[in-house]
Amino acid sequence: MELLVASAIGILTAGGLYLTLRLRTFPVILGISLLTYAVNVFLFASGRLTVGAPPILRDGVTTYADPLPQALVLTAIVISFGMTAVVVMIGLGAFLGSDDDHVDDMPEPSNDTTQEPTS
Repeated sequence: MELLVASAIGILTAGGLYLTLRLRTFPVILGISLLTYAVNVFLFASGRLTVGAPPILRDGVTTYADPLPQALVLTAIVISFGMTAVVVMIGLGAFLGSDDDHVDDMPEPSNDTTQEPTS
């Protein structure tokens, strides 16, 4: 089971990095989302992978799941949702402002005629 989870984390990270390095805003957003999923699975797996174990230690229970990584993953999900919403709005604003979603666009030269020439 550990090999499967480690492989899933590696595939999510590789896919997220590949998409983040693209030159369009939508693949960058998807790449950031994949990276947050990889971090969430990593945090969840850091609390020992147990199946069917209660998250709280009770009388007569020998194995239990650590509740701290579960709380961290829940917090990370909320933060990543808010971050994704902000990045989508920034990307949408950039697309509507320039009719292009490339992230490497050069700034347009300004025609500022108020500057005096320097000698």
